[in-house]
Amino acid sequence: MSRTSREVRLAHPPAGLPTAQDFTVVETAVPEPGPGELLVRNLGFQVFGAAVTTALGQDVAHFPGLHPGGVPFGPAVGEVVAGGGGFAPGDLVSHGAGWREFAVLPADRCAPLGDALPDPLLHLSHGWTGYAALTRIAPVRPGDAVFVSNAAGAIGSLAGRIARLLGAGRVVGSVGSPAKARRLVDELGYDAAVLRGEPLGEQLAAAAPDGLDVVVDLVGGEQLRAAVEAARPHARIALTGALTAQYATAGPRMRAPVDLDLAQLILKSVRVTGFRADDHPDALPEWNERFASWLRNGEIDFPHTRISGIDRAPRALEDLLAGRHVGAVLVEP
Repeated sequence: MSRTSREVRLAHPPAGLPTAQDFTVVETAVPEPGPGELLVRNLGFQVFGAAVTTALGQDVAHFPGLHPGGVPFGPAVGEVVAGGGGFAPGDLVSHGAGWREFAVLPADRCAPLGDALPDPLLHLSHGWTGYAALTRIAPVRPGDAVFVSNAAGAIGSLAGRIARLLGAGRVVGSVGSPAKARRLVDELGYDAAVLRGEPLGEQLAAAAPDGLDVVVDLVGGEQLRAAVEAARPHARIALTGALTAQYATAGPRMRAPVDLDLAQLILKSVRVTGFRADDHPDALPEWNERFASWLRNGEIDFPHTRISGIDRAPRALEDLLAGRHVGAVLVEP
Protein backbone atom coordinates (compact mmCIF):
# COMPACT_ATOMS: atom_id res chain seq x y z
CA MET A 1 0.00 0.00 0.00
CA SER A 2 1.13 3.53 -0.75
CA ARG A 3 2.59 5.45 2.20
CA THR A 4 1.31 8.76 0.85
CA SER A 5 -2.15 10.09 0.15
CA ARG A 6 -3.39 13.06 -1.82
CA GLU A 7 -6.27 15.29 -0.80
CA VAL A 8 -7.95 18.46 -1.99
CA ARG A 9 -7.81 21.47 0.33
CA LEU A 10 -9.33 24.93 0.18
CA ALA A 11 -6.41 27.27 -0.54
CA HIS A 12 -8.16 30.56 0.26
CA PRO A 13 -11.70 31.93 0.63
CA PRO A 14 -13.39 32.27 -2.79
CA ALA A 15 -14.38 35.72 -3.98
CA GLY A 16 -17.75 34.31 -5.14
CA LEU A 17 -18.69 30.78 -6.09
CA PRO A 18 -15.55 28.63 -5.83
CA THR A 19 -13.36 27.99 -8.85
CA ALA A 20 -10.59 25.47 -9.42
CA GLN A 21 -8.00 28.12 -8.47
CA ASP A 22 -9.43 28.30 -4.94
CA PHE A 23 -8.23 24.75 -4.18
CA THR A 24 -4.95 22.90 -4.07
CA VAL A 25 -4.08 19.20 -4.12
CA VAL A 26 -1.51 18.23 -1.48
CA GLU A 27 0.39 15.06 -0.67
CA THR A 28 0.36 13.85 2.92
CA ALA A 29 1.21 10.71 4.84
CA VAL A 30 -1.44 8.00 4.94
CA PRO A 31 -3.12 8.49 8.33
CA GLU A 32 -3.04 5.83 11.02
CA PRO A 33 -6.37 4.63 12.46
CA GLY A 34 -6.84 4.81 16.20
CA PRO A 35 -9.08 2.71 18.44
CA GLY A 36 -12.54 2.37 16.93
CA GLU A 37 -11.43 3.89 13.62
CA LEU A 38 -11.05 2.60 10.08
CA LEU A 39 -8.54 3.40 7.38
CA VAL A 40 -10.42 3.49 4.08
CA ARG A 41 -9.02 3.75 0.56
CA ASN A 42 -11.55 5.75 -1.39
CA LEU A 43 -12.74 4.28 -4.67
CA GLY A 44 -14.79 7.30 -5.59
CA PHE A 45 -16.50 10.39 -4.19
CA GLN A 46 -19.24 12.70 -5.34
CA VAL A 47 -18.55 16.35 -6.11
CA PHE A 48 -21.61 17.65 -4.27
CA GLY A 49 -21.68 21.35 -5.05
CA ALA A 50 -24.41 22.39 -2.61
CA ALA A 51 -22.59 20.83 0.36
CA VAL A 52 -19.32 22.58 -0.54
CA THR A 53 -20.84 26.01 -1.08
CA THR A 54 -23.03 25.78 2.02
CA ALA A 55 -20.05 25.00 4.25
CA LEU A 56 -17.74 27.69 2.90
CA GLY A 57 -16.54 29.81 5.79
CA GLN A 58 -19.23 28.77 8.23
CA ASP A 59 -19.98 25.94 10.62
CA VAL A 60 -23.54 24.77 10.00
CA ALA A 61 -25.37 21.81 11.51
CA HIS A 62 -24.97 18.71 9.31
CA PHE A 63 -22.32 20.45 7.19
CA PRO A 64 -18.71 20.61 8.43
CA GLY A 65 -17.39 24.13 8.00
CA LEU A 66 -14.91 24.56 5.16
CA HIS A 67 -12.09 26.99 5.92
CA PRO A 68 -8.65 27.49 4.29
CA GLY A 69 -6.64 24.30 4.70
CA GLY A 70 -9.77 22.20 5.11
CA VAL A 71 -10.89 19.29 2.92
CA PRO A 72 -14.39 19.58 1.38
CA PHE A 73 -17.17 17.28 2.45
CA GLY A 74 -18.16 14.64 -0.07
CA PRO A 75 -20.14 11.38 -0.07
CA ALA A 76 -17.66 8.59 -0.81
CA VAL A 77 -17.34 4.84 -1.15
CA GLY A 78 -14.18 2.96 -0.34
CA GLU A 79 -12.44 -0.21 0.72
CA VAL A 80 -11.46 -0.84 4.33
CA VAL A 81 -7.66 -1.17 4.62
CA ALA A 82 -7.28 -1.48 8.38
CA GLY A 83 -9.27 -1.14 11.58
CA GLY A 84 -12.00 -2.96 13.45
CA GLY A 85 -15.46 -2.08 14.67
CA GLY A 86 -17.00 -5.06 12.95
CA PHE A 87 -15.32 -4.35 9.61
CA ALA A 88 -12.57 -6.39 7.96
CA PRO A 89 -9.97 -5.42 5.35
CA GLY A 90 -11.57 -5.52 1.92
CA ASP A 91 -15.05 -4.58 3.11
CA LEU A 92 -16.74 -1.89 1.04
CA VAL A 93 -18.26 1.05 2.90
CA SER A 94 -19.87 4.42 2.32
CA HIS A 95 -19.00 7.52 4.33
CA GLY A 96 -18.74 11.31 4.11
CA ALA A 97 -14.97 11.88 3.94
CA GLY A 98 -14.47 12.31 0.23
CA TRP A 99 -12.05 14.56 -1.67
CA ARG A 100 -9.05 12.44 -0.57
CA GLU A 101 -7.42 9.14 -1.50
CA PHE A 102 -7.33 7.69 2.04
CA ALA A 103 -9.56 8.57 4.99
CA VAL A 104 -9.53 7.70 8.68
CA LEU A 105 -12.87 7.94 10.41
CA PRO A 106 -14.84 6.31 13.22
CA ALA A 107 -16.25 2.92 12.33
CA ASP A 108 -19.73 4.06 13.32
CA ARG A 109 -19.59 6.71 10.59
CA CYS A 110 -19.16 4.04 7.92
CA ALA A 111 -22.00 1.97 6.44
CA PRO A 112 -21.48 -1.39 4.73
CA LEU A 113 -22.46 -1.28 1.07
CA GLY A 114 -24.02 -4.72 0.83
CA ASP A 115 -24.39 -6.50 -2.49
CA ALA A 116 -27.66 -5.10 -3.87
CA LEU A 117 -25.92 -2.92 -6.46
CA PRO A 118 -23.41 -4.28 -8.99
CA ASP A 119 -21.00 -1.30 -8.93
CA PRO A 120 -19.85 0.37 -5.67
CA LEU A 121 -20.08 3.82 -7.28
CA LEU A 122 -23.81 3.32 -7.82
CA HIS A 123 -24.10 3.94 -4.07
CA LEU A 124 -23.11 7.55 -4.77
CA SER A 125 -26.40 8.08 -6.58
CA HIS A 126 -28.64 10.67 -4.96
CA GLY A 127 -31.65 8.75 -6.21
CA TRP A 128 -32.56 7.75 -2.69
CA THR A 129 -33.19 11.39 -1.80
CA GLY A 130 -35.67 11.67 -4.65
CA TYR A 131 -37.10 8.28 -3.73
CA ALA A 132 -37.60 9.30 -0.09
CA ALA A 133 -39.27 12.53 -1.20
CA LEU A 134 -41.65 10.70 -3.57
CA THR A 135 -42.53 7.88 -1.17
CA ARG A 136 -42.33 9.38 2.33
CA ILE A 137 -42.85 13.14 2.07
CA ALA A 138 -44.89 13.77 -1.07
CA PRO A 139 -46.02 10.28 -2.09
CA VAL A 140 -46.89 9.85 -5.72
CA ARG A 141 -50.32 8.45 -6.54
CA PRO A 142 -51.35 6.93 -9.89
CA GLY A 143 -51.87 9.64 -12.48
CA ASP A 144 -50.32 12.48 -10.45
CA ALA A 145 -48.71 15.49 -12.12
CA VAL A 146 -45.22 15.95 -10.65
CA PHE A 147 -42.84 18.92 -10.84
CA VAL A 148 -39.13 18.68 -9.99
CA SER A 149 -36.95 21.79 -9.85
CA ASN A 150 -33.26 21.59 -10.84
CA ALA A 151 -34.25 18.49 -12.77
CA ALA A 152 -30.86 17.94 -14.44
CA GLY A 153 -28.92 17.77 -11.18
CA ALA A 154 -27.83 14.75 -9.17
CA ILE A 155 -31.26 14.33 -7.54
CA GLY A 156 -33.53 15.65 -10.27
CA SER A 157 -31.97 13.58 -13.05
CA LEU A 158 -33.30 10.46 -11.29
CA ALA A 159 -36.42 11.90 -9.65
CA GLY A 160 -38.33 12.21 -12.91
CA ARG A 161 -37.86 8.55 -13.81
CA ILE A 162 -38.62 7.49 -10.21
CA ALA A 163 -41.87 9.47 -10.27
CA ARG A 164 -42.84 7.77 -13.52
CA LEU A 165 -42.07 4.30 -12.12
CA LEU A 166 -44.16 5.10 -9.04
CA GLY A 167 -47.17 5.86 -11.22
CA ALA A 168 -47.03 9.57 -12.10
CA GLY A 169 -49.09 10.51 -15.12
CA ARG A 170 -47.13 13.63 -16.07
CA VAL A 171 -43.67 14.75 -15.00
CA VAL A 172 -42.26 18.26 -15.53
CA GLY A 173 -38.82 19.56 -14.61
CA SER A 174 -37.00 22.88 -14.58
CA VAL A 175 -33.57 23.40 -16.15
CA GLY A 176 -31.29 26.24 -17.15
CA SER A 177 -30.83 25.71 -20.88
CA PRO A 178 -32.66 24.40 -23.99
CA ALA A 179 -30.01 21.69 -24.38
CA LYS A 180 -30.75 20.32 -20.92
CA ALA A 181 -34.48 20.62 -21.59
CA ARG A 182 -34.07 18.31 -24.59
CA ARG A 183 -32.12 15.79 -22.52
CA LEU A 184 -34.78 15.90 -19.83
CA VAL A 185 -37.43 14.79 -22.30
CA ASP A 186 -35.31 12.53 -24.52
CA GLU A 187 -33.34 10.68 -21.81
CA LEU A 188 -34.55 11.32 -18.25
CA GLY A 189 -38.23 10.41 -18.29
CA TYR A 190 -39.76 13.88 -18.24
CA ASP A 191 -42.75 14.89 -20.36
CA ALA A 192 -41.84 18.58 -20.47
CA ALA A 193 -39.28 21.08 -19.24
CA VAL A 194 -39.54 24.70 -18.13
CA LEU A 195 -36.63 27.11 -18.37
CA ARG A 196 -35.26 29.27 -15.57
CA GLY A 197 -35.09 32.92 -16.49
CA GLU A 198 -38.41 32.84 -18.37
CA PRO A 199 -41.91 33.32 -16.87
CA LEU A 200 -42.31 30.12 -14.86
CA GLY A 201 -46.02 30.50 -14.12
CA GLU A 202 -46.89 30.62 -17.81
CA GLN A 203 -44.58 27.71 -18.59
CA LEU A 204 -46.00 25.52 -15.83
CA ALA A 205 -49.54 26.31 -16.90
CA ALA A 206 -48.68 25.09 -20.39
CA ALA A 207 -46.66 22.06 -19.26
CA ALA A 208 -49.18 20.91 -16.61
CA PRO A 209 -52.50 22.54 -17.55
CA ASP A 210 -54.46 20.62 -14.90
CA GLY A 211 -52.10 21.70 -12.12
CA LEU A 212 -49.56 19.92 -9.94
CA ASP A 213 -50.15 17.18 -7.38
CA VAL A 214 -46.55 16.64 -6.24
CA VAL A 215 -43.55 18.98 -6.11
CA VAL A 216 -39.95 18.10 -5.25
CA ASP A 217 -38.26 21.46 -4.82
CA LEU A 218 -34.49 21.77 -4.70
CA VAL A 219 -34.22 25.47 -5.50
CA GLY A 220 -36.71 27.71 -3.69
CA GLY A 221 -37.30 31.27 -4.82
CA GLU A 222 -39.34 31.89 -7.94
CA GLN A 223 -39.55 28.19 -8.79
CA LEU A 224 -41.19 27.31 -5.49
CA ARG A 225 -43.52 30.29 -5.74
CA ALA A 226 -44.65 29.25 -9.25
CA ALA A 227 -45.14 25.65 -8.10
CA VAL A 228 -47.39 26.75 -5.23
CA GLU A 229 -49.49 28.80 -7.64
CA ALA A 230 -49.84 25.75 -9.93
CA ALA A 231 -50.63 23.34 -7.09
CA ARG A 232 -53.92 21.47 -7.14
CA PRO A 233 -56.03 20.94 -4.01
CA HIS A 234 -54.27 18.62 -1.54
CA ALA A 235 -50.96 18.85 -3.39
CA ARG A 236 -47.82 17.67 -1.56
CA ILE A 237 -44.60 19.69 -1.71
CA ALA A 238 -41.27 18.25 -0.51
CA LEU A 239 -38.58 20.85 0.16
CA THR A 240 -35.16 19.19 -0.01
CA GLY A 241 -32.86 21.91 -1.32
CA ALA A 242 -32.36 25.67 -1.35
CA LEU A 243 -30.00 26.30 -4.24
CA THR A 244 -31.02 29.96 -4.39
CA ALA A 245 -29.11 30.33 -1.11
CA GLN A 246 -26.53 27.56 -1.45
CA TYR A 247 -25.27 28.89 -4.79
CA ALA A 248 -25.54 32.54 -3.80
CA THR A 249 -22.46 34.70 -4.34
CA ALA A 250 -23.34 37.12 -1.53
CA GLY A 251 -25.13 36.97 1.78
CA PRO A 252 -25.62 34.02 4.15
CA ARG A 253 -25.91 30.72 2.31
CA MET A 254 -28.26 29.11 4.80
CA ARG A 255 -31.04 31.67 4.38
CA ALA A 256 -33.47 31.33 1.48
CA PRO A 257 -36.41 33.70 1.98
CA VAL A 258 -39.31 33.34 -0.44
CA ASP A 259 -42.66 35.13 -0.71
CA LEU A 260 -45.48 32.55 -0.86
CA ASP A 261 -49.22 33.10 -1.08
CA LEU A 262 -50.40 31.57 2.20
CA ALA A 263 -54.02 31.99 1.18
CA GLN A 264 -53.50 29.54 -1.68
CA LEU A 265 -51.75 27.06 0.60
CA ILE A 266 -54.63 27.19 3.07
CA LEU A 267 -57.55 27.26 0.64
CA LYS A 268 -56.12 24.39 -1.41
CA SER A 269 -54.93 22.41 1.66
CA VAL A 270 -51.43 22.16 0.23
CA ARG A 271 -48.93 20.33 2.43
CA VAL A 272 -45.38 21.75 2.45
CA THR A 273 -42.70 19.69 4.24
CA GLY A 274 -38.98 20.32 4.55
CA PHE A 275 -36.83 17.21 4.89
CA ARG A 276 -33.43 15.62 4.59
CA ALA A 277 -33.05 12.10 3.24
CA ASP A 278 -31.04 11.19 6.35
CA ASP A 279 -34.25 11.63 8.35
CA HIS A 280 -35.60 8.52 6.62
CA PRO A 281 -32.85 5.88 6.86
CA ASP A 282 -35.37 3.14 6.09
CA ALA A 283 -35.64 4.54 2.57
CA LEU A 284 -32.02 3.72 1.69
CA PRO A 285 -32.10 -0.10 1.71
CA GLU A 286 -35.53 0.00 0.08
CA TRP A 287 -34.16 2.30 -2.61
CA ASN A 288 -31.11 0.10 -3.20
CA GLU A 289 -33.33 -2.95 -3.79
CA ARG A 290 -35.70 -1.12 -6.14
CA PHE A 291 -32.85 0.69 -7.90
CA ALA A 292 -31.12 -2.64 -8.55
CA SER A 293 -34.32 -4.18 -9.88
CA TRP A 294 -35.07 -1.21 -12.11
CA LEU A 295 -31.50 -1.25 -13.42
CA ARG A 296 -31.69 -4.97 -14.26
CA ASN A 297 -34.97 -4.43 -16.09
CA GLY A 298 -33.66 -1.44 -18.03
CA GLU A 299 -36.28 0.84 -16.49
CA ILE A 300 -33.79 3.34 -15.08
CA ASP A 301 -30.16 4.32 -15.40
CA PHE A 302 -27.75 6.48 -13.43
CA PRO A 303 -27.03 9.79 -15.20
CA HIS A 304 -23.54 10.78 -14.14
CA THR A 305 -20.06 11.82 -15.21
CA ARG A 306 -17.00 9.89 -13.99
CA ILE A 307 -13.76 11.81 -13.73
CA SER A 308 -10.44 10.04 -13.18
CA GLY A 309 -7.82 11.66 -10.95
CA ILE A 310 -8.21 13.59 -7.72
CA ASP A 311 -6.33 16.53 -9.22
CA ARG A 312 -9.31 17.09 -11.53
CA ALA A 313 -11.83 17.41 -8.69
CA PRO A 314 -11.57 21.22 -8.30
CA ARG A 315 -12.26 21.75 -12.00
CA ALA A 316 -15.16 19.29 -11.77
CA LEU A 317 -16.69 21.42 -9.01
CA GLU A 318 -16.28 24.60 -11.05
CA ASP A 319 -17.92 22.95 -14.06
CA LEU A 320 -20.75 21.61 -11.90
CA LEU A 321 -21.50 25.03 -10.43
CA ALA A 322 -21.44 26.48 -13.96
CA GLY A 323 -24.12 23.99 -15.04
CA ARG A 324 -21.93 22.03 -17.44
CA HIS A 325 -22.99 18.58 -16.21
CA VAL A 326 -26.17 16.53 -16.15
CA GLY A 327 -26.63 14.18 -13.20
CA ALA A 328 -24.08 13.34 -10.54
CA VAL A 329 -20.37 14.12 -10.86
CA LEU A 330 -18.07 11.40 -9.48
CA VAL A 331 -14.31 11.43 -9.07
CA GLU A 332 -12.26 8.23 -8.96
CA PRO A 333 -9.07 9.18 -7.12
